[in-house]
Amino acid sequence: MHRTETRHVTVEAHRDKVRGLLAPLRTADRIERLPLLAALGRGLAADILAPLDLPPFANSQMDGFAIRSADVPDGGTELSVVAPVPAGAAPLDLAPGTAAPIMTGAMMPAGADAVVPIEQAVPDSFPVPGAPATVRLPAAAAGDFVRNAGSDIRAGELALAAGTFLGPGQLGLLAALGFTEVPVHPVLRILLVTTGDEVVEPGGQLGAGKIYDSNGTLLESSMRQAGLQVTRTGISTDRPEELAGLLRRHAPAVDLVVTTGGVSKGAYEVVRQAMDGHDVEFTGVAMQPGGPQGIGSFDGVPVLGFPGNPVSCLVSFEMFLRPVLSELFGSPAPRPVVRARLAEPLASPQGKHQVRRGTLTPDGTVRLEGGAGSHLVSALAHSNALIHVPEGTEALAAGAEVEVWIL
Repeated sequence: MHRTETRHVTVEAHRDKVRGLLAPLRTADRIERLPLLAALGRGLAADILAPLDLPPFANSQMDGFAIRSADVPDGGTELSVVAPVPAGAAPLDLAPGTAAPIMTGAMMPAGADAVVPIEQAVPDSFPVPGAPATVRLPAAAAGDFVRNAGSDIRAGELALAAGTFLGPGQLGLLAALGFTEVPVHPVLRILLVTTGDEVVEPGGQLGAGKIYDSNGTLLESSMRQAGLQVTRTGISTDRPEELAGLLRRHAPAVDLVVTTGGVSKGAYEVVRQAMDGHDVEFTGVAMQPGGPQGIGSFDGVPVLGFPGNPVSCLVSFEMFLRPVLSELFGSPAPRPVVRARLAEPLASPQGKHQVRRGTLTPDGTVRLEGGAGSHLVSALAHSNALIHVPEGTEALAAGAEVEVWIL
């Protein structure tokens, strides 16, 4: 039998339950190794230590002249110009009293400990290679315009920690360290089921009391944007036996089932009825919108039941599934979190964590989009942020500081 919890749990408590539900999917036998570019957007599955120093050798930060700083007094001096040092070459040792033209990124000659930028030289241009020449240079301190070996990262140091989201910067670091492939967590497979006799596929004929399904598109696009593999089976009716049969057919091929609708306390809550006999709990979370939630397993496959109103199901995904996936598997990347000031006052229900839709503006304020209703899809479409009003806060004035998640 499914279980019903009458009291409302906190957002944090329900997120902990979701974390516990999905944690068993993070196992060593599911880790795969991918070429770097194929790993874009995935989560790193193991710590990566640097196998070498970066940079691997001391090199010039500027086009200029490599010198021994002790050769140049405070007032500057003339030095004999020797063979240039192009990038990628192994230079000769630098003899005392000489200066070597050196390119940005080129290896510092042994004996040289500073670089004088070409703009500070007289003349301020490189001589023709092979022709005898001198150059007048100002004094420089040891280390000027030199990138020391290991100044970025040293061999043996932690380059990237397990759970890191692999974006271009992270893949670039791995390439710089010589890696060609990387261990990552797999893409999770999600079965997404929308329910309701009142729901019609977009493009279909709307009869009396019917609405077009927006939940499927909202959640599937959110899930795909988060890097998940989504299977949809069309809209399930409000007949519990039909939904149960659909789940039995498809659940064995996925890692997680997500349903929308049918989790409240009404007389025709199909998800509740279809879960009869399975270890699924239906509870109320102290959150607006998105209070009714289901969590458990169907034939051993994890299940999350989101409410049926469009904004409620989207907020449920953002509050529970997306952050837990980021924490456990390193992908998707966490939502950026900022502090902003309200452009207008708001009210929040007692004892609930309210999530409002809003637009974060360049001046650091955030304005509300629409009301608190869970059906306001147009307001959601015009929002770029979620505004968080924590439990215990019933009103905020214009100018109050709030936590904002950037969508």
